[in-house]
Amino acid sequence: MLCERLIRPEVAAVVFMRRKIIFALMIFFAMRSSVAHAHGVVGDYVFLEPLVAEDPTPANELDLLEPSWVKSSDANDYSIGFSGEKVLWIDDNYMPRFSLAAGTSWHHVSPFEGPSHEGVENPEVAAKWAFYYSLEHEFLTSVALVADLPVGNKDIRDQSHTSLGPEFLWEKALGDLPNLPVLKYLRPLGFQGDVGYLPALGGRTSHDLFADAVIEYSLPYLSNNVQDIGLKWPFRNLFLFTEFNYDQLIRGPSGQTFPTILATPGIAYVSYHYEVSLGTQLALNNATVPSSHATIIGLIDIFYDSFFPKWGNWTINRGPGE
Repeated sequence: MLCERLIRPEVAAVVFMRRKIIFALMIFFAMRSSVAHAHGVVGDYVFLEPLVAEDPTPANELDLLEPSWVKSSDANDYSIGFSGEKVLWIDDNYMPRFSLAAGTSWHHVSPFEGPSHEGVENPEVAAKWAFYYSLEHEFLTSVALVADLPVGNKDIRDQSHTSLGPEFLWEKALGDLPNLPVLKYLRPLGFQGDVGYLPALGGRTSHDLFADAVIEYSLPYLSNNVQDIGLKWPFRNLFLFTEFNYDQLIRGPSGQTFPTILATPGIAYVSYHYEVSLGTQLALNNATVPSSHATIIGLIDIFYDSFFPKWGNWTINRGPGE
């Protein structure tokens, strides 16, 4: 999923690219199934798809619906994002190593004063390469090349020039901790993170620096790998998480270069076929408060290779899946 990111109110208040609630609940109760074993897996740990941060693992997924509502000091911003990712290369361990992704979002911005405006945000495309992983230690790290293309609606897009830059991503779970009393209950903890720089290739526009960290606790891992404490559906499939999101224009228009720092707590239901997540955002610094008075963000993420294993798992080096 391409990252959703809060930029600032002067440029449509929020740029949500990825990562997101009536529709979520409909799918949630319509598709009960066991925890996923083929998506975001490193060793025995299944990493969730974050709401804002970028998932470090290349994956076959479709962010079918990424709804959000953000109330700032001067407007309400309603948006629906959508994105997709396709794994193109897997190794001899059947670990995904390379993928391509693309996504965008539609916004309706309703100012408290003045006319409303709506349209599609600039699309974002990315190529991701997982260059190192350790199944034993449930660790993976990857790099991505991200491009923001200035073809969105002029009233919605955050800038009118192409941006291109790198992103570094990593994830680590604590399943390799000793299975000792008390300490073993830390094993379901997982951590994800990313840091990236997206400079504009022309014009006097934004040069964006961003970073995210995710702390998650996997109840499926607790039940299946640590101790079965008797959790039933749907609690057995839940993840509890909090993201910390930083975004700042290193160079940009006057008054728009203050850092945006947010906490994004939430809950996720992860099955073999899909993930449904819901969260909110809390401002962690004074500069962020005007652009984030209230926020609700959601995600319906479909693992399409679980529905179409043959063509959903097609890769350049191995052809159709089994």
